[in-house]
Amino acid sequence: MQKNIINPWTWQDSRNYAQAVEVKNIEGTLYISGQTAISEQGISSDEDMRSQIIHTIQNLEKVILEADYELKNIVRLNIYTTSSSELFENFELIQNWINKNNIKQTSTVLEVKSLFETLKIELEATAVK
Repeated sequence: MQKNIINPWTWQDSRNYAQAVEVKNIEGTLYISGQTAISEQGISSDEDMRSQIIHTIQNLEKVILEADYELKNIVRLNIYTTSSSELFENFELIQNWINKNNIKQTSTVLEVKSLFETLKIELEATAVK
């Protein structure tokens, strides 16, 4: 697989995403449903945003690794949240995770009216190999 990052500017670098990601010669593409802070028993978290971000990242990692893909090969990460202000107060958790795993992805952040039950954040991703 060959991955090319397209950034006509540099300002997005400090925000940990790319303007575009071109992928060639792939073996497979994994489209991951929105992952949230839901337990293995299917119970939605009612914890604060910070705790839900951590749990959501763990669930996303579990799906990707179970499918035998690598975190560094996430090429799209969409973030849905019920509170942009709470999300950005804790955004270093996501940025640190992106940096730690050498992820170079396109991203969109959207504030939505609600998510399932008590959930505050959802991460939807695409990974390639």
